[in-house]
Amino acid sequence: MAAPPDCSLIATDLDGTLLRGDDTLSDRSLAALALAARAGARHLVVTGRPAPRVRPILDDLGAAGLAVCGQGAQVYDAGADRLLWSVTLDRELAETALGKIEAEVGELYAAVDQDGVDGLTLIEPGYLMPHPTLPAVRVERRDDLWVRPISKVLLRHPHLTDDELAATARSAVGSLATVTMSGPGTVELQPCGVTKATGLALAAEHLGLEPGRTVAFGDMPNDIPMFDWAAHGVAMANAHPELKAVADEVTTSNEDDGVAVVLERLFGGAEPYVPPHVLPRPRSGRVPR
Repeated sequence: MAAPPDCSLIATDLDGTLLRGDDTLSDRSLAALALAARAGARHLVVTGRPAPRVRPILDDLGAAGLAVCGQGAQVYDAGADRLLWSVTLDRELAETALGKIEAEVGELYAAVDQDGVDGLTLIEPGYLMPHPTLPAVRVERRDDLWVRPISKVLLRHPHLTDDELAATARSAVGSLATVTMSGPGTVELQPCGVTKATGLALAAEHLGLEPGRTVAFGDMPNDIPMFDWAAHGVAMANAHPELKAVADEVTTSNEDDGVAVVLERLFGGAEPYVPPHVLPRPRSGRVPR
């Protein structure tokens, strides 16, 4: 399916998609998003990260609008620093789900994202954060994970691959929770029925925007519902094979500004991108903006 020529909404995942491996945004990506904004398109971050871990990225983007966080469990208003909508994962159901998975695969290591704009990421002994740049608080016992409402549980297994763990978890938990795989070392349990698509649909409705004019970018299986909702899904070159299989097109990798490559094509970036440090200088010696 071709991208809509009148695209009014751009939905981007963060890790492995818009962000480079060092958690930074390239100048080219920022310039391409600015190009789209000048053409009247809105940009929505749609990420597995909880709202408190998204705020610094939104600051870098200069975004003061909405963001979909926590795999769709949160719609966050950056300008007001509040959640317009959130749904939590029942903690008793989460404990039960963990028990069912461990009965199949042996001991797991778990972490949780607490609900709220100031929620913490708590990790039990043995759990290693897949993104070492993201802050987390280590607790002494698993019971300590359940002290406050949570939006999701993150799982790791000492030996199974992410695909193996996700497949077993889906079979074990049934309707207790939605199981997603959102990145290397990141298998998650979230409220049943909640996906990136549910959060994106709520945010788009709030903004008066439609799926038929939406282009979505992602890299992992948790982006599949978002691709199903949007008119056009773009997978990164580094994407998981499951996402590539349902994508409308595959762009270059996140390290090679794959989001920008598509946005420049859609919104008329006819001139090839030139990095700022090699822009020709005018006689005044100032680099043009």
